[in-house]
Amino acid sequence: MYESGEDYLEAILRLQIENGFVRSVDVANKLAVSRPSVSRAMSLLEKDGYIEFGIGNMIVLTAKGREKAEDVYGRHQLLTKFLQKITGLPEDQCEENACRVEHQVDADVVSGIAKWMENN
Repeated sequence: MYESGEDYLEAILRLQIENGFVRSVDVANKLAVSRPSVSRAMSLLEKDGYIEFGIGNMIVLTAKGREKAEDVYGRHQLLTKFLQKITGLPEDQCEENACRVEHQVDADVVSGIAKWMENN
């Protein structure tokens, strides 16, 4: 999956957790992108089976979409905590950096970081 697709899925999951529902305008605001950009991304995610549109055009993650979104968000949370622990820098700075790293890091590296975090 492409990096921006992962960002959209993560945003949808986070909005669903925060609000209980997700609208395209909410995704646009969360990611600071235009509504046409969200519309195009949602079309691609729907075509690939990651989302569906529910009542009132609400965005709903499919099982496949939820699994992918939870994976991305889990990496994001783990990397944020890891960066905070090893650098002592503020959470917002670490979160911003984790967001950039989460898409590029290998699964075995994530696993190694998770093991390190459990032991430290």
